Amino acid sequence: MVGYELLRVFCGPDGGYGNELGVVREGALLPARADRQALARELGYSETVFVDDPVSGEIDIYTPTLRLPFAGHPCVGAAWLLGVDRLVTAAGVVGVRREGGLTRIEARPEWAPGRTLRQYGSAAEVDALEVPPPGEWIYAWAWQDEEAGTVRARAFPGRGDGIDEDEATGAAALLLTARLGRELTITQGRGSQLLTGPRPGGLIEVGGRVVSQGRRGSQVAGGVGSA
Repeated sequence: MVGYELLRVFCGPDGGYGNELGVVREGALLPARADRQALARELGYSETVFVDDPVSGEIDIYTPTLRLPFAGHPCVGAAWLLGVDRLVTAAGVVGVRREGGLTRIEARPEWAPGRTLRQYGSAAEVDALEVPPPGEWIYAWAWQDEEAGTVRARAFPGRGDGIDEDEATGAAALLLTARLGRELTITQGRGSQLLTGPRPGGLIEVGGRVVSQGRRGSQVAGGVGSA
């Protein structure tokens, strides 16, 4: 049995919604990438994080089908849970700060996986979208109020791994913020909220609220220690 913390990341102002994230604090229990991938596939969350060093903040991130050097909502969730001031990912060191109940990370846009940012004419158009067929990772967005910097967004990973729509996607929000070059308040999915903005040195900050759903346990598909 492998224990993990279940979090909701980028919750709305009332603490609702958010994207589920599994965090395995004792990453040493599953040192092999194949076992980590098996657990991430079994849990079925959009991402699962394995903590390799809780003091330095070293983490390892997986979707149900692949390993990611960097991803936004896993970093925000892990930073909140571990209480560290930085994280170490395969892509690089991620800065962390906390303010007003929000956990924020700083990262470079080039670390984010490739996304198609597709703008629509209105929030209503984004709301009306159907899930597209697999094959392309699409971040659909529209201005709610351009002057105020508020955005409506939905995310369709297109990987064919059972995650048809991502409730809240930090990496895509990071890329959109880099493109627009301004602070944004993004409402994504059913009601999640992401707050973003450019920072010095070409960094982009992405933050939001995190809520714990408690500790869970799972048998690892394929067994611990498999090749």
